[in-house]
Amino acid sequence: MSKQEISLYVHIPFCVRRCTYCDFNTYSGLNDFIPEYVRFLCEEIRWMGSVCSHPVHTIFLGGGTPSILEVTQVRQIIHTIKDSFHLVDPVEITLEANPGTLDRTYLQELVEVGINRLSLGMQAAYPEDLQILGRIHEFRDVIDSVTWARALGIRNISLDLIFGIPGQMYQRWIDTLNYALALQPDHISLYSLTIEEGTLFSNWWKRGLLTVVTDDDAADCYLGAQEVLYSKGYRPYEISNWVKWDETGSIRYCRHNMQYWRNLEYIGFGAGAHSYFNGRRFHNVLGVKEYIIQMRNAAPLISISPAAEGVVDIDRWTEMEETMMLGLRLIEEGVDLNRFYERFQTTPMDVFSEQIRSLIQRGLLEVVHNKQNSIRLTSRGILLGNQVFLEFIGNQPPTGY
Repeated sequence: MSKQEISLYVHIPFCVRRCTYCDFNTYSGLNDFIPEYVRFLCEEIRWMGSVCSHPVHTIFLGGGTPSILEVTQVRQIIHTIKDSFHLVDPVEITLEANPGTLDRTYLQELVEVGINRLSLGMQAAYPEDLQILGRIHEFRDVIDSVTWARALGIRNISLDLIFGIPGQMYQRWIDTLNYALALQPDHISLYSLTIEEGTLFSNWWKRGLLTVVTDDDAADCYLGAQEVLYSKGYRPYEISNWVKWDETGSIRYCRHNMQYWRNLEYIGFGAGAHSYFNGRRFHNVLGVKEYIIQMRNAAPLISISPAAEGVVDIDRWTEMEETMMLGLRLIEEGVDLNRFYERFQTTPMDVFSEQIRSLIQRGLLEVVHNKQNSIRLTSRGILLGNQVFLEFIGNQPPTGY
């Protein structure tokens, strides 16, 4: 039997400036460390390639701001992956980019390196929204980036947007969405702004300098966006992600993200990167300097990264819970019952009968019989997704599991 395809994530934690809302593992002012970081990143890739024989079908360079790298550094990373792993054809290679860091020449060189999917952090269209978010670009930069990318042959372009920005009224959000859709992206991600501890937003909120959008207002923004997106030919395949359907009915969803939501294996490289491989979840040390030091002093390990810490073995019951929790984020597909049975030799109804029965009675889940038998969120369940996901965390396994 052929081996399951896996995905690779490469974390680039460097930024020109840290955004006011960001709580990701990112750093500004450390650009002098980039050359050494990339060198050890490639060493980590080579090490994991020596212990992994699975074919790779997606590569995702995320951050941070991967587009802060020089093209020679992106090329070094991609070539190291190609030399260390077996890539399927076609392989999806995504690069996240800040529109304020791009120009046509840089994009041309990225295409030559092999980047075939671009994820642009647009976030907002209006100057006042971009300013409060701490973004370094203008909407004009988004227009230019999409125009250049299309002209250079990139056929899969995604835009990220944030709603619920303090001071952003409902109509300005809808106008922002329409500006984004006028660029005809293949994929669009919508994220509700949350106040995370340790961010500038959190500090401003504690000092009474920010008014936080209510849950009801955020729900209105989501529902309004849903109406607009459907009217423009977009359909959701995950709670936060939408794709444009072409004439054949096929979609250009992010294959890399589907790997996560189907709870399949992936390997992460770089500071703070997470992996799920060989029945284990592990993550690397967080800091840039700490990562470099640990890689410099690395001792050989078995099937995990030399930069790893916090290794957890995933038993069968935990794997089933995580498969439910993640799979239910998929709006149309949901948890495929046939695929679940093939993987675990049981069904969700057998092992989560109480949870599923209760959620169906509350109008949050439904069982559907279309292209495949599946269990998925209802329209109400989408808005109350967190309540559903919590039902599949920390349960005691039934007898025999």
